[in-house]
Amino acid sequence: MTALLEVEDLRVAYGKIEAVKGISFKVEAGEVVTLIGTNGAGKTTTLRTLSGLLKPVGGQIKFDGKSLKKTPAHQIVSLGLAHSPEGRHIFPRMTIEDNLRLGAFLRNDKPGIEKDIQRAYDLFPILGERRKQAAGTLSGGEQQMLAMGRALMSQPKLLMLDEPSMGLSPIMMQKIMATIAELKSQGTTILLVEQNAQAALSLADQGHVMEVGSIVLSGSGQDLLHDESVRKAYLGED
Repeated sequence: MTALLEVEDLRVAYGKIEAVKGISFKVEAGEVVTLIGTNGAGKTTTLRTLSGLLKPVGGQIKFDGKSLKKTPAHQIVSLGLAHSPEGRHIFPRMTIEDNLRLGAFLRNDKPGIEKDIQRAYDLFPILGERRKQAAGTLSGGEQQMLAMGRALMSQPKLLMLDEPSMGLSPIMMQKIMATIAELKSQGTTILLVEQNAQAALSLADQGHVMEVGSIVLSGSGQDLLHDESVRKAYLGED
């Protein structure tokens, strides 16, 4: 059976500097897979390449059995791959509801769109309470909720989340991670990039540790969570 996402020997460069150095991994339907590692490991570059924002210099990306090699970013979204980016990138002067509707820009099924907006409000009640507010008035954590909700509006087969807990308070981080767990329980396939290795590996079916553009260790989330080298390097344990 073919995996939903297959990445093989992926290489990405900024000029002469190779940021991703021949990585390979798979994401099966229904799984949560996480990429962990320090800043500069190549995690965000990987997601940006998968969503078509960067072009690889080598390797293959297959999504739902199709090569993405020559597919522009807007068509990748239409195939079912959505990206909630690092830094959130919401539209601050637009209302919360209009931000959500932008996530459905490729759709024309009005009843379905309304249903999915309500789903976003069910997942994140604070967004429903403030739906007519400008998105820029939200806290960092609330903006992260909005970015995730907007990505879900495209009805993705695979949701990519880049650093969803970055800069958030511990309480808000717990809320975001609880939502990711809820999405997993609903069958959403997720590729998660997250600096909080403990939280990410606790949720993940599979994990990959990246260092300076390469995958140096792979395994189940639980195996990596209990791996001595991972605990020392990423969980702050001696």
